[in-house]
Amino acid sequence: MDIKDVIARGENKVVEFKSWVKIPNKKELMEILTNETVGFSNAEGGIILVGVEDNGEITGCQDYDEQSIIESIYDRTVPKVFTDIENITIDGKEILKIIVPKAPETVATSRGTVYKRLGKNTKPFYPGEYQSNIIQGFKGDFSAKILKDTSEFDIDFHEVESLKLKIKSRDKDSTLYQEDDLSFLRDLRLIEDNSDGVRLTIAGLLFVGKKESIVRHLPQAEIILLTYNNDGQTEYNKRLELKVPLISAVDRIQQIFEDRNSIQNIQMGLFKLEVYDYPTNVFQEALLNAIAHRDYESTSSIIIKYYPSEIIIENPGSFPLGIDSNNIITHPSAPRNKLIAETLQRLKYVQRSGQGVDIIFKDMLSLGKSAPEYKLYTEAVSLTLRSSLEDIEFLRFINKETEENGDFSVSEICILKYVKMNKIISLSKAAEVAQITTQSATNVLNVLCKKKNILQRENRNRYMFTHRVYESFDDNIEYTKDKDFDEIQAKTMIIDYLSKNTFMTRADVERLCGFSSTSSKRILKKLREDGTLILEGKSRSSIYKLK
Repeated sequence: MDIKDVIARGENKVVEFKSWVKIPNKKELMEILTNETVGFSNAEGGIILVGVEDNGEITGCQDYDEQSIIESIYDRTVPKVFTDIENITIDGKEILKIIVPKAPETVATSRGTVYKRLGKNTKPFYPGEYQSNIIQGFKGDFSAKILKDTSEFDIDFHEVESLKLKIKSRDKDSTLYQEDDLSFLRDLRLIEDNSDGVRLTIAGLLFVGKKESIVRHLPQAEIILLTYNNDGQTEYNKRLELKVPLISAVDRIQQIFEDRNSIQNIQMGLFKLEVYDYPTNVFQEALLNAIAHRDYESTSSIIIKYYPSEIIIENPGSFPLGIDSNNIITHPSAPRNKLIAETLQRLKYVQRSGQGVDIIFKDMLSLGKSAPEYKLYTEAVSLTLRSSLEDIEFLRFINKETEENGDFSVSEICILKYVKMNKIISLSKAAEVAQITTQSATNVLNVLCKKKNILQRENRNRYMFTHRVYESFDDNIEYTKDKDFDEIQAKTMIIDYLSKNTFMTRADVERLCGFSSTSSKRILKKLREDGTLILEGKSRSSIYKLK
């Protein structure tokens, strides 16, 4: 959600406004921010917007030190609370967004005072009301909670054997599959085995529980697949409800997906490139993200809507605190259900127990498709993937450049896609579209300028494609700069280079000016004809000097 929308909705159980200008004593302000932090920590977590008045008026902050604020809150809380701060500029005024996580145990100020967030206010929290946020099992992880009413009889050992076979085939170095079933499950932390007998964790029930046990203990753990004959249709023609162990559900959905995933052949020079409606790894990452991040305490289900030209995955539970659509690509992973994410990693369904969102963005854009679209609702998140080839030229361009110069990062892909659509990109816009800092964006842009001159400076902190790249696109792509001006600029650059160096080659001109081979030949020919340069040598030994 846009920060302006957050402010417009006012203070609530996870949002607090604090003035910077009305509290000139910054020591007093730090104490207030510490109290609010403690209150959020003992509730659901939240954000403190400093520089915003109670009525939503943005008055801004001045002369602040973000690191000092973080350390001050850290030093004033017991146990220590790690906060994060984002600097946001709105209408020319800077505000601070302090992100407070939910604490796994009761937090107090260093003075021994305890607060808790109640609605839109922070109230004192007294010892008789304390209730630790630590759930039985593992700290802060609902999927690691022990289900006391379960036993060994709730385990489907056919599912256990299936998990063992997957590890055996996918992880040659693992010896897990050689263990007896209960030891295997214990090592994966899917069960707890003590004097009271075997008890399953939430993750254990979801991975190896019997169908009837899942329905009895966690009926909301359901994945619904709906298929539609037409885009925008409200009535589905098929419905599949899966209240089965997770891996069985994933394999079933994956099979249906592969049966419907069509191929389009794109001519790439002398060969054809097969482009699927949806890259298999993109759909798998999106599905596994939904499983690892969904709110299993919600009564809603994961719903997958399969239309002819798009797939929509609706997932119960909002984004983890601190993540939104503006930083979802690069924000550090914060799976809601850590044990589920780690088990998927152990089973080699994912390469890391992270978001995988960077993979989804990179692969969709690289194949000339539109960017994945995330929408955040109060208690849910939806992801839309579209199958249509939006930009075949960009697909051909990325494929050709990857063959010649190696793979691109997700940041590079996002920036190149923007330049392809808008012709010019500023440094600030590059940081925005790649969801990185300005310094990181500068580094990425410099790398792209060096990769066979994909980008060149249009002026200070503004970049565009080089002529070599533009000439690789169809004629309907207009150059953003006048060719005559470019050749005048190139002449100046060449003369300046030769004033410092004895000679240069045509390849040097291509690298220096960002020209294609054809354009470099043309400009060098003109400079020879007007008497600026002389040519020595022939063929590959040709060099150019100032006359």
